[in-house]
Amino acid sequence: MRFEDLRLNKPLLDAVHQAGYATPTPIQAKVIPLILDGQEVLACAQTGTGKTAAFALPIIQRLGTGQSPSRRDGGRPRTRHIRTLVLAPTRELAQQISDSFSTYGRFSGLKHTVVFGGINKSPQVRAIRAGVDILVATPGRLLDHMADGVIRLDSVEILVLDEADRMLDMGFLPDIRRVLKKLPARRQNLLLSATMPEPIRELANDILKNPVSVEVARVSAPAERVGHWSYHVEKSGKPSLLCTVLEHTPYSRALVFTRTKHGADKVVRHLDRAGVSAVAIHGNKTQNARTRALAAFRSGKTGVLVATDIAARGLDIDDISHVINYDLTTEPETYVHRIGRTGRAGATGTALSFVSSEDHGNLRAIERLLRTPLQPAGDLPGYVAPKVTVRPHDAPRNAPRNNGTTGNRKPRFAPKTGARGPGRPRRTRRGPRTAAATR
Repeated sequence: MRFEDLRLNKPLLDAVHQAGYATPTPIQAKVIPLILDGQEVLACAQTGTGKTAAFALPIIQRLGTGQSPSRRDGGRPRTRHIRTLVLAPTRELAQQISDSFSTYGRFSGLKHTVVFGGINKSPQVRAIRAGVDILVATPGRLLDHMADGVIRLDSVEILVLDEADRMLDMGFLPDIRRVLKKLPARRQNLLLSATMPEPIRELANDILKNPVSVEVARVSAPAERVGHWSYHVEKSGKPSLLCTVLEHTPYSRALVFTRTKHGADKVVRHLDRAGVSAVAIHGNKTQNARTRALAAFRSGKTGVLVATDIAARGLDIDDISHVINYDLTTEPETYVHRIGRTGRAGATGTALSFVSSEDHGNLRAIERLLRTPLQPAGDLPGYVAPKVTVRPHDAPRNAPRNNGTTGNRKPRFAPKTGARGPGRPRRTRRGPRTAAATR
């Protein structure tokens, strides 16, 4: 199938071909015709499958590709109103969606802008007051502008919730419901997600009206052409192991995931001391710092990006050869999103996971989701795998330990032999504190 077969008009086809795309992905081939027909869509596809173009292209065409703004009597331009609202969970994803509208809508005559937190509001206010047809936003900053009276949503014709599962994970559901109350009842709704847990289905039932469900891959399917490997290492040995891996592994770009923001900064400092160029990106960084970090990583100036899971969704950077789970995630689905940053567009990729003794429960959950075990990585020069004690699968949780106790229970005191048992400390009565006693 070609893009020409999807009923896209010539300006959009020209923009798509100039962007270097010739064949639509499965999600695009299924979703674009539905949106063009005005259908409401509930789409589930893993990251990196082209979901953004799947909704951006038909939206641009529906809003009037190649048409100038309508005019009032007298020939003066009519003020533009927000006709499409796209909600995204993170600043990076919102910016990338906005960039996609710039790419695909270059010949459309439509205007769009993006608003998110972490930067000055003033440029966003000026862009909105100048008039936009398409607004891409994170929920928090959108509500800020609505409270300030800058944004009105009473003209919205199309609502898009992108990466809806991630928005729920980040606690945006109350914000989303506040936004929904300000939207017209009559509109086209599109909900796209990488996974489809029960809370997403409940949200879809609340928002969508007779939607068409589209699923191009099984829920939480791992990226193809990615090798999954594991290193067994205790927490204290992770910094030196990471340096050893990066020293002896040929990589183009390596994305390292940590569990915490502090941990990401700590890893960067360790790599810097070892002479490895690395930058960090997480929620405590200013937007300018995050933008500079991504720019350095994209350009190849910096070969290692250390991130929290804020980068697991929507991070669209070509040629990431390795994803390293410095801290193994506690959520198997998040592992899928992390490794979805490599092995994109038919390329091969490598996923490495550092597994400590406390991570084996998480490892088994990930392997159940993948339906395959993570293969033990080969020996690296200078790296010796530690002896990691693992509780057998069939061992009872309250199996006796060396201290003679049962499970996690505290040892009991000896039976009483009178007024005071031999295991109990002697209790003394203290009298009231006096001024003399406190001198």
